[in-house]
Amino acid sequence: MPVATDDYIAAIAHLPLGGVLRIDDVPWKEYEQLLADLGEGYSARIFYDRGRMEVVAPDSIHEKYKGITRRLIDALSDELDIDIESFGSTTFRLEKKLKGAEPDECFYVQNARLIIGKRGRLNLSEDPPPDIFLEVDHTSRLLDKFPIYAALCVPEIWRIKAGVTEIHLLVGDRYEESPNSLAFPFLTSADLSRFIEQGLAEGESKASRAFRAWLRERASTPKK
Repeated sequence: MPVATDDYIAAIAHLPLGGVLRIDDVPWKEYEQLLADLGEGYSARIFYDRGRMEVVAPDSIHEKYKGITRRLIDALSDELDIDIESFGSTTFRLEKKLKGAEPDECFYVQNARLIIGKRGRLNLSEDPPPDIFLEVDHTSRLLDKFPIYAALCVPEIWRIKAGVTEIHLLVGDRYEESPNSLAFPFLTSADLSRFIEQGLAEGESKASRAFRAWLRERASTPKK
């Protein structure tokens, strides 16, 4: 029999922007049924870790950080002339590990060529995980997302916290903070913080133009 998820859906509908809902002892089938019942296009982000489920209702600051980061990623793709595929807040889950996550944004960089042209839902049993997850962390975190991301084998996390962008790289089964990106080794967390904060203060377009100019200047500077 199908699992009833009406109570979950009602609770999510009443969750205020920026709110967080934590539910314990949720069977995997209920989690999957909830995702199916919500369908496409719901705004909440849902995380699952061995029976613990957390629902986050993104607010305007989430959306602003996402928009700025997308513009920077577009600039990297254009200026470096490389393929980068964005999959937004796609749900990624692995039943064998009882883990599921929906990042604020995610990007395929090193593995973009393996994803281009793919149709249908991504399956982490067959497909590689995104190379970068974006996490905007400015709410009260009840559930530590990093063990979920590690179980999904996401190589790199960009976490925006208190106005600072951190880079975390997967080392073994845990993340370690790094000054540099794995996907873009020349790019530092300080660089990301500077241009993302410029986007907040002066607008996405101005930050994107400044970032593109910085990339071109860097490309034209002779290597020592």
